[in-house]
Amino acid sequence: MHTSPGVPGALKVAPSLLSADFGGLAEAVGEVASAADWLHVDVMDGHFVPNLTIGPPVVASLRRHSGLYFDCHLMMTDPGDYLEAFARAGADGCTVHVEVGRTAELVAEARRLGLRAGLAANPDTPFEALEPHLDRVDLVLCMTVFPGFGGQEFMAEVLPKVSQVRRALEQRGLTGRVDVEVDGGIDVDTAPRAAAAGANVLVAGSAVFGSERPWEAAEAIRRSALGAAAV
Repeated sequence: MHTSPGVPGALKVAPSLLSADFGGLAEAVGEVASAADWLHVDVMDGHFVPNLTIGPPVVASLRRHSGLYFDCHLMMTDPGDYLEAFARAGADGCTVHVEVGRTAELVAEARRLGLRAGLAANPDTPFEALEPHLDRVDLVLCMTVFPGFGGQEFMAEVLPKVSQVRRALEQRGLTGRVDVEVDGGIDVDTAPRAAAAGANVLVAGSAVFGSERPWEAAEAIRRSALGAAAV
């Protein structure tokens, strides 16, 4: 049984567990539940990116404590080896990186397992790498930092790529099916810029979990982005 992702294209705030207190993840999730649309779960393998984080057992444990949509970002060299495990653990969507290759195969496998399929691109990966797959996926993630560690500075030079993705989806009539996500350096100052470029899913880690009142921080990011979208 999967959690609904909500309306594709609608603004969503997705607090990132990478910046939460790993000693109290369930409590951290509970603190943002009222202000979050999705929960972003950063999965790092120590190979594709220079860090190790969490895997399916932690996702399964969190699933017992939360009904949020679990947006799992697989920063892994071999994500296909783990898609089934994440599906069984309670993931709702899994995003793989276009840089690892075998994109059509991985997306098809995610779909077979009942997952929403996402495709991510690092900051220096061009739009052209994503473009052939736009009609196969449910989400496109444009990284606004190089993945691996939280707390990095937002890379504004990625915004034109976000706009390219949004325009291509509009041209293909896919805006009602595919979400456009940004991850990295998102806060009340950068969220409006990302939303204006075409992103509708805003992943925020340090700006949320680094706050004494993380639920208020998440709501502030939502308000700032909605203001940009209304302009």
